[in-house]
Amino acid sequence: MFFCSHRSDIVMLLGEDGKLVGRMSRNEALVRASEMGLDLVQLDKQDPPCVKIADYSKLKYELQKRKKEQQKKSVANRMDLKELKMRYNIDVHDYGVRLKSAQKFLRDGDKVKLIIQFKGRELEFKDLGLKLFERFEEDVGEDGIVESKITKDSRSISMVLAPRRTKSSSQSSNTDKPNPEDLSEDASSVAAASAKA
Repeated sequence: MFFCSHRSDIVMLLGEDGKLVGRMSRNEALVRASEMGLDLVQLDKQDPPCVKIADYSKLKYELQKRKKEQQKKSVANRMDLKELKMRYNIDVHDYGVRLKSAQKFLRDGDKVKLIIQFKGRELEFKDLGLKLFERFEEDVGEDGIVESKITKDSRSISMVLAPRRTKSSSQSSNTDKPNPEDLSEDASSVAAASAKA
């Protein structure tokens, strides 16, 4: 079976192992693929197009598998923003709970947004909220740094802390298996080299 969007009479054929077989007619390439019981898959849209003898369903499955792995890695590297709300007159124990939560989030590689809310006449005590932020910043210590300075809204003030180091991601690279998306680049460079020869 021939999976390609561009129908051309002449193609550059790559074998099942990825090595260049040569330039030949599309029909001859189809015959070779059918003799092996495999499909003929187009890798790029050059003229002549580069095609490979491969099992299309297996190739499609591997591409989906790699895409899922890349999505998992991007989720692992993503930095979330956690919000911690408190009041200017927070209790000592509640403050300790917020502090421990913030330190845990920062160690995990997430950002922390601290919000101090004011109600009614409490707006007169915004200076106590600012002092609380300064104290919180000192207590967090080496786990985080201030990413954005204090912003004042009508009834609250907020500040964002970022981790000093980002999440450590275990990036295991699969060098044994070539990426089929990279095959098109390899195939085009092979085709260019064979055209010069």
